[in-house]
Amino acid sequence: MTEADLRAAVPQVLAALVRRGADFAAAEDAVQDALVEGLRTWAADPPRDVRAWLVTVAWRRYLDAVRSDAARQRREDAPPEEPVEVTGRDDSLQLYFLCAHPSLTPSSAVALTLRAVGGLTTRQVAEAYLVPEATMAQRISRAKKTVSGVRLDAPGDVGTVLRTLYLVFNEGYSGDVDLVAEAVRLTRQLHRAYDHPEVAGLLALTLLHAARRPARFSSSGELVPLASQDRSLWDTRLIAEGVSLVQSALAQDRLGEYQAQAAIAALHCDAASAAETDWVQVVEWYDELVALTGSPVARLNRAVAVGEADGPRAGLAALALVDPGLPRWAAVAAHLHEKDGDLAQAAELYAEAARAATNAAERDHLHRQASRLAARSRAD
Repeated sequence: MTEADLRAAVPQVLAALVRRGADFAAAEDAVQDALVEGLRTWAADPPRDVRAWLVTVAWRRYLDAVRSDAARQRREDAPPEEPVEVTGRDDSLQLYFLCAHPSLTPSSAVALTLRAVGGLTTRQVAEAYLVPEATMAQRISRAKKTVSGVRLDAPGDVGTVLRTLYLVFNEGYSGDVDLVAEAVRLTRQLHRAYDHPEVAGLLALTLLHAARRPARFSSSGELVPLASQDRSLWDTRLIAEGVSLVQSALAQDRLGEYQAQAAIAALHCDAASAAETDWVQVVEWYDELVALTGSPVARLNRAVAVGEADGPRAGLAALALVDPGLPRWAAVAAHLHEKDGDLAQAAELYAEAARAATNAAERDHLHRQASRLAARSRAD
């Protein structure tokens, strides 16, 4: 029994305790204690029914905690453990809705989802976000208190859940927790529980991006942009699965932003090289995405696609309609100016983008681009 197997059981175990009347915050702590106990005692001989074992142990831990709290003395008379069915599809789904509650900030919703639904420890979540464990503990504690009084019987907003998972995915990976893989795992879980084209679209998007990850860094650790990646390193199995998912979702004719993004990712994955990408169709999908969301980031990425489809001058014209204060605006402008032959301007813009970059690998890449073009500009 692996740690991943245990974490996969967390949502239904936690929901079982909440359904019995446990306070969410205390129930979540009890489930975490049960997970630790399972990892410590099972070794190579796990119980026949893992989830039932976790529910039993977590419920005992919860009752122990309640009995130690005088203010909750009335709960001492809670019924003893009894067989619990942990197969209901709504259990996991409702926990997603709870952890993505609109009263939570995005960062708190993500942290609570990773802890309560993903089964990560506070330390793992903190390392993934490169913050002290105490800081993350406070963030998660506040989030749990916020949702403790929220009932699990109200319909949830799947859009908020998907936004939370999208944020998990966009964080990338660091520490000993791979958040890209975690986003894929959690979205797969949601996809099994909830039949919705946007859920399929987000799963397709995460799979298609995950498929390209083996080529994103060189052997020396340098960031490799999409156009320069060795596409033979891409995971064709994940690509096939992602393409199939997005095709099925689009066939339902209920287009949403994640389906549109997945369609764009599929076009990139379908091309043997950057030059062979169907850039005209990419632009069309970005038009759909902008119409759906009005997202400035979508407009920024559309300018790149227009520059490939219709030439750098057209791309720069599209970029002129985007707020220059947007992150990565200078990097996109640099790329388009380089394609247009203005190497000196491109070098300055790459240097500006490097100064604003918050990711070390991206910053180093932009510095290299600036130095390369500055040297070429001087040589000319």
